[in-house]
Amino acid sequence: MAQTNVLVVEDESIVSKDIQHSLKKLGYHVVGAASSGEQAVALALESEPDIILMDIMLKGEMNGIEAATQIRSETNIPVIFLTAYADESTLNKAKVTQPYGYIIKPFKEIDIHTSIEMALYKHKKELEVLKERDLLYSLAENKENASDIMFVKSNSRLVKLRLGDIYFIEALKDYVVINTLNTRYTVHSTMKDIEAKLPDNEFLRVHRSFIVRLDKILAIEQPNLILENDKKIIPIGGSYRDELARRLNLV
Repeated sequence: MAQTNVLVVEDESIVSKDIQHSLKKLGYHVVGAASSGEQAVALALESEPDIILMDIMLKGEMNGIEAATQIRSETNIPVIFLTAYADESTLNKAKVTQPYGYIIKPFKEIDIHTSIEMALYKHKKELEVLKERDLLYSLAENKENASDIMFVKSNSRLVKLRLGDIYFIEALKDYVVINTLNTRYTVHSTMKDIEAKLPDNEFLRVHRSFIVRLDKILAIEQPNLILENDKKIIPIGGSYRDELARRLNLV
């Protein structure tokens, strides 16, 4: 697993070196150390660290809060504030930058480790939400191009699935299983909801527990139908036989 890259922003040289030493002991990679807000912004844009430990009270024209604000306006790098000042006024100013943590000096190595790991996890989850949101926006704006695909959630991510690759869908208690030739996707949904999302001219419910793609049907051997390639046998429900016969143009 790749090391987490950390940028340290602290204007007290001894404190900065102590933080860097602790980070290295904890297994993190220090990509740089800044002693001013201006330098912090420059290093953040140059090195693109995974996370920044930022002292609030920096010497110079730009303090840590101002530096974090500028970094946030140009990147999506999470920032954890370090400070010996925990007064309400400072907290209110810091909150505006939406930091991922707030460590009060003096702190221990476990404080650094816990804050970084929690911040990275939160940041990762936020990126996943943004990615999913952008994907949904994209689908909404491109309905014509998206008409032959659907997205299913698999292992905490959305996977694009072409409707033409689906062979059949099976009900399984509170879930449905979408089957392609080589893959199964288990989705927390109902047959009714899935059926409503599928085009009527391509899919048909043939049993209370099965929906099939019509062009994947190889043969019918009452009371079952057989799908091509994988030779899957699907039962035909009595109440669905007439509609199946009509849709297949039986003679």
